[in-house]
Amino acid sequence: MVRHLALLFALALIWGSSFMAIKIGVETIPPMTLAAGRVVFATLLLWGFAGIQGLALPRGGRIWFYCFLIGIIGNGLPFTLINWGEEKIDSGLAAILMAVMPLATVVMAHFFTAGDRMTQAKLLGVACGFGGVVILVGPEALKGLGGDFWRQLATAGGAICYAIAAILTRNMPAAPLIARSAAVMIAASVMMVPLSLIFDAPWTLAPSTEALLAGAYLGLFPTAVATIILFHLLKSRGASFIAPVNYLIPVFGVLWGIVALGEEVSPRAVLALSVILVGMAVAQYQRRPR
Repeated sequence: MVRHLALLFALALIWGSSFMAIKIGVETIPPMTLAAGRVVFATLLLWGFAGIQGLALPRGGRIWFYCFLIGIIGNGLPFTLINWGEEKIDSGLAAILMAVMPLATVVMAHFFTAGDRMTQAKLLGVACGFGGVVILVGPEALKGLGGDFWRQLATAGGAICYAIAAILTRNMPAAPLIARSAAVMIAASVMMVPLSLIFDAPWTLAPSTEALLAGAYLGLFPTAVATIILFHLLKSRGASFIAPVNYLIPVFGVLWGIVALGEEVSPRAVLALSVILVGMAVAQYQRRPR
């Protein structure tokens, strides 16, 4: 139990650190190319890990259809949106906006996943979490300031993509977890690399050493290693054990931004984070049967 709890906190810590690494990476690497490099690096690691375990890639058109859907909706597109958002907004702010993901999952699971219906507690939690996002980005939206608002909206859009990918993953045909993960990354790479070559011409770029290291870190830890930890916990403890990680990622994301990048957190951001976390906690509440 203690080891599993330690892995859960490690997962939140790793995922929370991704926003800091993205902030460093996008300084000299375009968002789409940074996303492509991330999935390619993760592909090599996960495919190699699957080979060491003697696992073959899944076969069948249906499962590869899901792999390509999840590859773009759960990896390529959200990575690019979040990268673009963090060109202008702080990493801590991006982490807070990502708290939309579990709230969006609650809503979509009601319609697309059997046995996961909306309850009053979940509905109240979603409303509370949405209120936190309004607190965070509302003034910019009302004033029509444009730039930062659209960057914030793109980051929140990345969170929605993750929620959709979670629903797709639940309905994906069965396959060994590591092999399936490698297949998803292969599909993401097949789609993202050509886009990077066409739109960013990466051979003309001059990325800094820090940005290259940040890109390698994103591929190694928040993508490949985090996927292995996630699948291990899912197999050992189940999905309900993983749920609290969604509460911890925004907190660790903010802390990473403060400690490593010297970012300042406004009182409004703290209030928004508090309201979002309360909403997420309420959404997970289940009344005990009498």
